[in-house]
Amino acid sequence: MTDARPNVALFVTCLVDLFRPAVGFAAAKLLEDAGCTVTVPRSQTCCGQPAYNSGDRADAAAIVRRTLPALEPFDHVVAPSGSCAAMLRLHWPALVADEPDYADRAAAVAARTWELTAFLTDVCGLDSVDAAYDGVAAYHDSCSGLRELGVREQPRRLLRGIAGLTVKDLGAPEECCGFGGLFAVKYPDISGRMVSDKADDIEASGADTLLAGDLGCLMNMAGRLKRRGSAIRVRHVAEVLAGATGAAPPIGEGES
Repeated sequence: MTDARPNVALFVTCLVDLFRPAVGFAAAKLLEDAGCTVTVPRSQTCCGQPAYNSGDRADAAAIVRRTLPALEPFDHVVAPSGSCAAMLRLHWPALVADEPDYADRAAAVAARTWELTAFLTDVCGLDSVDAAYDGVAAYHDSCSGLRELGVREQPRRLLRGIAGLTVKDLGAPEECCGFGGLFAVKYPDISGRMVSDKADDIEASGADTLLAGDLGCLMNMAGRLKRRGSAIRVRHVAEVLAGATGAAPPIGEGES
């Protein structure tokens, strides 16, 4: 990185904004500690993924056109979510590819968009952060971050430097948790079986904490674990990396 502090737009995401603001604050702290100037553009909205995944390309494209101006002034756009980052990076350009006023602009913003842990390691060059967490954590690879953005080693690299933390892989770390946004609504029986299998894997790991980088997946898995009476704590990876676990109870254990 250059000597100048990069100007970063934190794309908070809908789920973080509405259900887990602590993740947004943790992400902002991590970015600031990495030497970035962080702004949360007030006019940012949903990334458009719900509309896109349901086949409503018109509304998804309208979201691109509306949100682009809020993100264009920044050196980078960073999201604490692989799925939202992938939507901006991979799918926004395609949605407006035939629109001369927006095609190049969307491609430019897409090229500057990153998932949080990938940005910290691949752009900021971090190998560790100054934090501590006493526990054994199992890490779940969320589908979009893993398959669309190649995010796998980056969170593990950062977590390995956390004092007091042991990180384990699940038996099937790359298996989907069954959330998949609208998939869980359209196919509840299939989704329920998938998250049950995932919960089995988590409990078999012997971990006392479950970490991941996408809040939708975490809420889905936390819900199933808590309905089973599990004592496993569920948190977004940013909360542990930022040393901010005192800001909110584990997911599914009270208001955040």
